[in-house]
Amino acid sequence: MVEGGIAKPDKTDFSECWKTTCKTPYIMRLSLSAGIGGLLFGYDTGVISGALLYIREDFQQVEKKTWLQEVIVSMAVAGAIFGAAFGGWINDRFGRKLSILVADILFFVGAIVMALAPAPWMIIIGRIFVGLGVGMASMTAPLYISEASPARIRGALVSTNGLLITGGQFLSYLINLAFTHAPGTWRWMLGVAGLPAVVQFFLMLSLPESPRWLYRRNKVEEARSILEKIYPANEVESELIALRNSIEAEKADEQAIGDNFLAKMKGALSNVVVRRGLYAGVTVQVAQQFSGINTVMYYSPTIVQFAGFASNKTALALSLVTSGLNAVGSIVSMAFVDRYGRRRMMIISMFGIISCLVILSIVFFQAASHAPKISQLESTHFAANATCPSFLSAPNPTSWNCMSCLKAECAFCANGANEYSPGACLAKTSDLETSCHGQHRTWFKDGCPNKFGFLAVVFLGLYIISYSPGMGTVPWIVNSEIYPLKYRGIGGGIAAVFNWVCNLIVSLTFLTLTKALGSSGTFLLFAGYCVIGLVFIYWFVPETKGLQFEEVEQMLKSGYKPLAFKTKVNEG
Repeated sequence: MVEGGIAKPDKTDFSECWKTTCKTPYIMRLSLSAGIGGLLFGYDTGVISGALLYIREDFQQVEKKTWLQEVIVSMAVAGAIFGAAFGGWINDRFGRKLSILVADILFFVGAIVMALAPAPWMIIIGRIFVGLGVGMASMTAPLYISEASPARIRGALVSTNGLLITGGQFLSYLINLAFTHAPGTWRWMLGVAGLPAVVQFFLMLSLPESPRWLYRRNKVEEARSILEKIYPANEVESELIALRNSIEAEKADEQAIGDNFLAKMKGALSNVVVRRGLYAGVTVQVAQQFSGINTVMYYSPTIVQFAGFASNKTALALSLVTSGLNAVGSIVSMAFVDRYGRRRMMIISMFGIISCLVILSIVFFQAASHAPKISQLESTHFAANATCPSFLSAPNPTSWNCMSCLKAECAFCANGANEYSPGACLAKTSDLETSCHGQHRTWFKDGCPNKFGFLAVVFLGLYIISYSPGMGTVPWIVNSEIYPLKYRGIGGGIAAVFNWVCNLIVSLTFLTLTKALGSSGTFLLFAGYCVIGLVFIYWFVPETKGLQFEEVEQMLKSGYKPLAFKTKVNEG
């Protein structure tokens, strides 16, 4: 997925999960009810990609200001950073159930605010509310599922949350496509998220609190009654003992290192194993985001339009492919990560990502180079003041092509006979767009007509295929295994913060980069980031496949070096 985690299930987990949940449907009810949070997480992060196309049409200031588009997209990510921190406090203080209920309220309020927004600033406020809900759901839903699941099928059940996240993203693209011709378009796209939030809210009201949280709050009998609904009668006492031992060990660790955040942070950073674990954990999270994945998930239809597909509906339909491939890749990862290993899958994934980004850069460069020329006759074919002012004042207008026109903040009205022939460079106004369409011509304002657009979509799909099974899911698995038990929460939290912050940086700068460097230069820049990420992964990230937590800890204590480097040192 993009910014959540898919737990690592054992290869026997899924068959065992099916048997267990058939015997005890209550377990699946708990998991799916909480998993709706994952669905909302995926939906709210994916839906903006299509909604943005229509928000730009309704609000001229959004169309004209790239930074405003970036703010609308990225404010959900900014909200998620604070939502995750706030959600952690609510989880510990008031329980997992209340945290999910608060997230639902935030989702619902955010959806309604966006759907009714009279101006862009209201959409931004709605996105912040949704982001707070996303941040809380991203950490609470898998936590609740893991604590309310039998240990033997925990991996498979927590994996359903990850699948629901990618499924939610896919659903958002379907909803976007469904509302392309509906009155209000983007308002429906953004408002629909309120419905599953309401459903989850009422489902969660009838469900219990996490037994682990209850036991930690000395509500032992309440915890026992929930365990009796989850486990067979002959396993309840043993599970209760295991729960008691786990919580006692946790409390002992808190006494040793302190139970406040600063004490835990100091203890973590002074521990050499944790520091080396963070080198690996933070490396894979930063590399994941700077591979550019969320530029694709948040701006996919816009990128497709950069490739020369002017129609919003066509852009949304083609973007649906990338979202579907991302969901499929998550399943592929779960099937192969234990067979081939985390490190190997990430390295192979990065090679594929780099190759696709370089090819995409070449494709977009060729598309720009072969853009149709601007015809003086075509440009003056419309109203007297319709021609792009920059074109009229250009010292050498005969050298202009479609890309020159778009860079001048104007629009290209394709030739009526053949859109690859010289066309008109016009001022970017809604009246001229209507006039262009009225003459059965295509209006281009983000990309130019070219014969390379299909290749861009193909390699965008291959990029997702390369990313999803490796860099999409494995970084979260690595972060669940790389830290000592007593520091696992804070280590994973630090790495997750790096993930969210890098996500924010990428989503907040993508359109600005494409404006400054062009689509070709931007994809090449991300390829460069990936080369650096690949080097860091090779150097800092050990293989943890098949290792016990104690073995991972011992390996980090000794100091990890790549096998090829160790061999050279020994030979020397």
